[in-house]
Amino acid sequence: MRVIITIILSIAVLAVFLSLGTWQLRRLEWKQAVLAEIDARISAAPVAIPADPNPEADRFLPVTATGVMGEGELHVLVSTRDQGAGFRIIAPFEVDGRRVLVDRGYVRVTAKDAPRVTGPIDITGNLHWPDERSDSTPANDPDKNYWYAREVAVMAEALGTEPILIIARSETDPSVSPLPVTSQGIPNDHLEYAMTWFLLAATWIVMTGFALWRMKRRTN
Repeated sequence: MRVIITIILSIAVLAVFLSLGTWQLRRLEWKQAVLAEIDARISAAPVAIPADPNPEADRFLPVTATGVMGEGELHVLVSTRDQGAGFRIIAPFEVDGRRVLVDRGYVRVTAKDAPRVTGPIDITGNLHWPDERSDSTPANDPDKNYWYAREVAVMAEALGTEPILIIARSETDPSVSPLPVTSQGIPNDHLEYAMTWFLLAATWIVMTGFALWRMKRRTN
């Protein structure tokens, strides 16, 4: 009787592990489709900046504009794999009587306060409303021009622009390396989760087999 109960409980637990692993594989398939859709949207043909862009519907929308890069900029701390610590340069951009934000790209720490090209310029990029602040993110230090998250509304207030951010794909200054928006930063850990559940299932099978072997040995 004890063996039968053990087998029944073991099968039930194993079924849970396998179902969770299978569910994660379905989530993986769904996430890959979402990422493919985002990639296609990012690389689509650019359009003019919408009159009233929506942070959800127009996220990653490719845009192009001819305007004037204004004076003043914000420096957002960032680290890249290839170049290390540095700053994103956020500047005001005047186009068709509007002022919006442009993420011009990356500069090294040593170039934080170096002069940069302003004036008339053509820009191609993607609209974005990053969600980068968490409970562990340090507070910004506007006096020293150290910013730790790209909060569009906060940056817009600081530079007197609309709460619209264009992540530049095209170069806006020879000393600034564009950091185009991509889908690479979007979490996709479903395969790892699935493998974890399947590994637990395999471990459970081994443990169950060992337990049944010990029961049989004691009975004999």
